[in-house]
Amino acid sequence: MMTFGPIIETLLAGEFICSQRFPEYHRQLQDETLQNQINDYLRPLNRTVSQTADGSVFFLSYQTLDKSGREHLRQQFIQTLATLMPLLEWLTLTQEALGHDSTLVPGDTIKLPEWVVACEDNPSLKQRLANLARDRFFNSQAETVDAQIKQIAKRLVEHGYFIQPHTDRPYFIVTGKVDYLMDVIRFIRDEENLPVEETPEQEALL
Repeated sequence: MMTFGPIIETLLAGEFICSQRFPEYHRQLQDETLQNQINDYLRPLNRTVSQTADGSVFFLSYQTLDKSGREHLRQQFIQTLATLMPLLEWLTLTQEALGHDSTLVPGDTIKLPEWVVACEDNPSLKQRLANLARDRFFNSQAETVDAQIKQIAKRLVEHGYFIQPHTDRPYFIVTGKVDYLMDVIRFIRDEENLPVEETPEQEALL
């Protein structure tokens, strides 16, 4: 009897399995035997379970990169490039606003009131936040810092970078998809040599 069906369904749906969003599935995938069983099942679909360098998140990739797979990846890269700069700016802006020594990592807690106060008290951060919120990825028409940050957080939840443990409490937890994002950025830059422009702050993240 196949006991890993829900994990496969989650992966095939394009989800990223990390300890923040899917703690039980993430724990089970630490078992190499289970991974092999899942990969055996996925082989006819030309898919395999992959993970980030530190194992913080699992996702599906192609087992053999054929012509169809290359075209699919090319489309994914185009989409990634379209969202890359706003996501990098979000990472650097949040790091500066909240006084973190390094970029966000899975498990970090983001408290919206602290983020709001930091941006309201700093004209430079406030302007950068307004520009970021208006980006097509975040698509905010709001004029206030509070509303802009809430829209950014909402979009990050929708795209799997945040989870909100309690809908009535204004704090969010960073998921393992952040590590995946950084791995993709490095791959695009180092392996594919695509034109990813970076500010000095964003370069430091990489």
